[in-house]
Amino acid sequence: MTIRSYKGVTPTFNQSVYIDESAVLVGDITLGDHSSVWPLVAARGDVNYIRIGERTNIQDGSVLHLTRSGKSNPNGYPLLIGDDVTVGHKVMLHGCRLGNRILVGMGAIVMDNAIVEDDVIIGGGSLVPPNKRLESGYLYVGSPVKQARPLTEQELSFLKISANNYVELKDEYLAED
Repeated sequence: MTIRSYKGVTPTFNQSVYIDESAVLVGDITLGDHSSVWPLVAARGDVNYIRIGERTNIQDGSVLHLTRSGKSNPNGYPLLIGDDVTVGHKVMLHGCRLGNRILVGMGAIVMDNAIVEDDVIIGGGSLVPPNKRLESGYLYVGSPVKQARPLTEQELSFLKISANNYVELKDEYLAED
């Protein structure tokens, strides 16, 4: 794994976290307990900060970045990801906020200042435009994303199951090391 400091700030995490050796994490990034970062993930906490919650998994080829502060946006937009979140393969998260128990489908893009409330599924290939708010308890699909329907009880349960599956998998990888 490549863990690099930027302006004297280094990513922080404990031994319960798995980071694949091909992932690159730079700067102001904090990972919560039992989270995982899989092959070819690029995460840059350089012009703002990234916070990743507990039991959250960032899958292969995803890109995590943020928005610099400026005249029209004095604080910029950090990237905030809650607990029990599954970020699918090749997802782009840029300066947005994701709550807890979310599944972001493969290839989805979530842009600046978008807010995704708890208990949401974003379909693969979807585009969440800047400043969009996704309400809790729904499936969202499309480009731009639209609210498709309420999540079923089975889907709501699956959000925790998906996160827990990746906790088990990262534990297996850590045991190999």
